[in-house]
Parts: sequence; structure tokens; C-alpha cells
Amino acid sequence: MPIYRAPVDDFRFLFNEMLHLERYRDLPGFAELSPELIDDILTNAGKFHEKVFQPLNRSGDEEGCHFENGTVRTPRGFRQAYRAYCDAGWNGLGAPESAGGAGMPPIITMAVNEFGFSSNQSLAMFPMLTAGAYTALLVTGLDWMKKAIVPRMVSGEWSGTMCLTEPHCGTDLRLMKTKAIEQGDGTYRINGTKIFISGGDQDLTDNIIHLVIAKIPEADGTIRDDLSTVNFFLVPKVLVSEEGAMGARNGVSTGGIEHKMGIKGSPTCVLNFDDAVAWRLGPKPIPLRPGGKRSSSAGMAGMFGMMNEARLGVGVQGIGIGEVAYQNGYAYARERRVGRALGGAKEPDQRADREIVHPDVKNMLLRARCFVEGNRALAAWTALNLSISRSTRPDAETAGLLADLMTPVVKAFGTDAGFEAANLAMQCYGGHGYIRENGVEQFVRDSRINMIYEGANGVQAMDLVGRKLSRKEGAAPVALFALLDKWIAENEQDHSMRHFASGVKRGTEALRAATAWLAAGGLKNPDDLGAAASDYLRLTGIVMLALMWGMMSKASLGKEGKLHKDKLMCASFWMQRVVPESPMLLERIQAGSAVVMELE
Repeated sequence: MPIYRAPVDDFRFLFNEMLHLERYRDLPGFAELSPELIDDILTNAGKFHEKVFQPLNRSGDEEGCHFENGTVRTPRGFRQAYRAYCDAGWNGLGAPESAGGAGMPPIITMAVNEFGFSSNQSLAMFPMLTAGAYTALLVTGLDWMKKAIVPRMVSGEWSGTMCLTEPHCGTDLRLMKTKAIEQGDGTYRINGTKIFISGGDQDLTDNIIHLVIAKIPEADGTIRDDLSTVNFFLVPKVLVSEEGAMGARNGVSTGGIEHKMGIKGSPTCVLNFDDAVAWRLGPKPIPLRPGGKRSSSAGMAGMFGMMNEARLGVGVQGIGIGEVAYQNGYAYARERRVGRALGGAKEPDQRADREIVHPDVKNMLLRARCFVEGNRALAAWTALNLSISRSTRPDAETAGLLADLMTPVVKAFGTDAGFEAANLAMQCYGGHGYIRENGVEQFVRDSRINMIYEGANGVQAMDLVGRKLSRKEGAAPVALFALLDKWIAENEQDHSMRHFASGVKRGTEALRAATAWLAAGGLKNPDDLGAAASDYLRLTGIVMLALMWGMMSKASLGKEGKLHKDKLMCASFWMQRVVPESPMLLERIQAGSAVVMELE
């Protein structure tokens, strides 16, 4: 049976010793965030997920969800665990106090969410999606929605979803066919089909608030093949009055659930919208000219904001799965006996040494651990920058640029790393890892979806090179290189930090050369951007984790204890064994797209 222990000590280290959250009491939600309160949240959240969520992970995977008579039933125990989660207040941890939440900042909710994803990703997805939906409603919803709907989502009485994908249309929203027709009372009627809707139906809550994107047809009924007609709508499963009373069933039905490789406890639904009553979110777009392009919808801005929150959340999913997989791989390697250490028997009185003595096994486990803890630090640093960007601090604009730039990196590199960590942990088990009863193969299956949904990782890479680098005339990469150069200059003359600073510098030089190459050649040949995108994102991830490990090593120098010793060990491993990938990635980027595009 797999084990899990919430990495509370590691979060304490990040929050108190590396990021020094006590310096940010002026930020929204940070005023009451004392070390004692942080410790209380982390400790209790860790215990809850270890005792309530984790025991249901394997059974939920074995049983899966059931689709019967048009409704979905979740695995045994999920309903009670979800209710316990909401009753304990975890569902509203990041929601504003005015909506019944605790008002904690993103960096705190990120930690609690990771515990959920490690202990039971399928179950933890329900509150994550609901939080994304009520956050979008707080930005784009009408006043009555904020008063009558959001508090019931915060309490967990109702849940939320995000409905984007259609059978013929995923990333390319221009191809959508779902349409919304305005009615005389200001509501809309939506018709169409959405697929891959996580939590699209379930037996955990009394109502589900679907946030749906659909196109508003032209006056002649035609649907334009562009984004100008796309809008964002609220479509409840059960109709809701402006006073919050539930009414009749809306025109939303479940067409079925998918039979999946992993996250089997999370129902992935086909939803059919048949004249479903809907409310448009955000101000109504105004046509610029008859038959011309509409102005952009503020509701769509809310949708993209929800997607960005979800992408960061999925990055944390990757980290969470990597963490629990590493814990189990490490535990197995410390128990399994196989062969003798290359330098001679470590335990001569035993028939064989433990697996952990072998360099290849240590290498796999260290690589997995460094991926997980490094990406955790990057996600926490990005969440802190999000809070800074929403403040009046002088560095708010720079923090916003960095958080925006890092969003696709946290999502893609975090989930790539999580899947790799799960694979490495499974490898430590040898043939036993391939057997279901040991449980580690579930981590591999569950983690694979994280690289695909909320924008496949290749799409994240294209977002990075095609949008984020050039936005605001390249302000984000300028800010990033200024940050890297400053950190290197502050630390490379310090003898105790020289090794770590040289690793960050080596990676930074490769990333700077790659960025310049893309800037010079991207406009001439867009295929070069596309061919380089995934390698560029990985290079960015490696460099950013080098910076994170550099910061963690600086926070650990001169301190006693295993945690600090291990941080210095992992930082050295990253600089010696992973940063050397940087020049290789640069070479691949600069190879261009010619040979790639030869495939007919």
C-alpha cells in the first residue's frame, strides 16, 4: 500500500527561510499571516489529507466513477471525504471573507492544494475547479451571482466546472460550434456539446455551476470563424433565482463519462446543452461596425484569468504526484535488498545490501526529488509574485510580468517533471512497480494527464515563445534577465556560493543566447519558433530551478540539520547533473526547423 506524508517541513522552509513571508505583511491576505498561523494551516491540512484523502486514492482508482441512468456516481467514500473537506473550511481557504472564505493568499492555497493532489488527485480536482469557477464569478459575475451563488460554492454546497472543449475543437476556439442566443429577458439559450469536462456531473453537491464559452451568432444566424463572437456564460445544472433559490432542472444533460488511463475517480463528462438557460458574464460586447468585429468581452478576460489559475493549479498537480511517487520510490529503495555496493558490502551480515546503495538508484531518486522540490519553490515564488502584482508596491509591475512569464513554465515544466519523477520512482521498484497491487503505477497513469489538459504542454511552450516573450515589447524577459544577473552578481564572489552561482550563470548564458536567437529569427521564419518552443520552455525551467536551488542553498548555508544539508546536496546535484543540459538545449534550438518541417 502506498504511503504519503505531507511535506510540511519543506513548506516551512520555503515560506520562512527562503521567501521570508513575514516581509510581505502589506500584501492582500498577508496581514495576519504569522509563522504560527502558517504552521497551523500546514500541519492540519497535512494531517487531513493523510488521513482522509490518501486512504481513498487507490480504492477510487480501482472502482472508478459510474454512469447510470444519465447521472454520475463517484467512488465509495468520496462524498463523505468531500463533505469533511468542506466542513473543515479547506474549500474556502482562498476565498474572500465576504463570501464566507478565509481570505488566504495564493501561496497558502497552493500548499494545501499540493497536499490534495499528492494524496488523491481525482478527489482534489473537485475543489480546485470550484475555486477557479467562483474566482471567475467574483471578477465577472453580476451582483446577485456574487451574493447568491458564490457563497454556496465557497461552502462546498455547490461546485463549479469550466466547459471549453468540443468534440472537434480543443485549443483552437475559433472552431467552436456551441452557440448562445439572446432572449428578451436578457438571458441566453445555449445549444451545443462540450467534452472532457472534469466534474461535469457528480453526486457530491446539490448543484453544479458550469462556466461555458459559446459563440453569439451574427444577426443573420451565422457563426463567425474567429474569436470575436466568443463569450463567457454561467449555466447552472439546476436553475437559480436571483435570491439563490433552486428551481427546475436546466437544459444540461450528461451524455456519458470517459474511460481513462488515470484519474479514474474524477468523472470526465460529455455535456449536452439543449436550450440551456445562461447568463453572459462581463459587459456586453459592442459591434464596432455593422457586420464587423466585436470588441473583446470582459467576460472572456475572466475566462482567461480562470484558465491561468487552472494552469498554475495543474502545475502543482504535477508537483504533488511527483512528491508522493518520490516518497514511495525512496521508501522501497531503502527496504529492497539487491546485490552489493560497488565499493564493497555495506551490510556484510545481510545476504545483500539495500537497493539505495547503488549509484543509479540514488541518481534516479535525487533527480526526482530535485525536480519536485525545485518546482515547488518556483510555484511558491510565482504565487508570491502574483500577490505582489496585485499590490501597490513599487515592484508590482515587474512581479506581474514575471508571474505571467512563469505561468506556462510552472504548468508545463512542473507536469513534465512530475511525470518524470513518477516514472523514476516506478523504476526503483523494478518489475514490482509494474504490478498494480504496489500502487506506484497509478502515479504514472494519473500524472500523464497533467501534461495534456488545461493546454497541452506544447501549447504552453508556444504561449511562452509566441506571446509571453514579446508582450509589452519584451518587458518580461528583460525583467527576468535583470533578476538573474543581479542574483549572480550578488553571489558569484562569495566563496561558499560560487559553485551555485556558476550553475545559474551557465544556464542564464544559454537562455540569453536562445532568447536572442528566437528574437532575431522568429519573425523571419515562424516555424523556427515552433520547432524551438518546447526546448526553450525546458531550458527556461532548468534555469529557473537553478535560481530556486541557488536561493535555497543560500538559505541553508551554515545551518544545522538534515533538511538544510539535503538542500545543499540537491542544489549541487542540480548544478552538476541538470544544468549541463542547457547548452545541449541551446544547440537544438539554434538548429532551426528545416529538418523538422521535412516530414510530409
